[in-house]
Amino acid sequence: MASIREKEIQLAKLREHIDKSEVCSDLYNKVLVEKAILKKQLDDLRNNTLANRIKHLLPRRGEKLICDYFKG
Repeated sequence: MASIREKEIQLAKLREHIDKSEVCSDLYNKVLVEKAILKKQLDDLRNNTLANRIKHLLPRRGEKLICDYFKG
């Protein structure tokens, strides 16, 4: 939670400078992705129940994943 809050503070500071510098814009995007990763990890920890673990082991029917489009 502290890491997510830290990323939010960084984003707030960078948001003011996005239009002024390409470096700031790139850094903003990087921090935004890092925040999203942290939030996903936190959600995964909260939802890490036995039922969810078993559900991920079962094969998916007809559902396409993005990686399916890149298989050679």
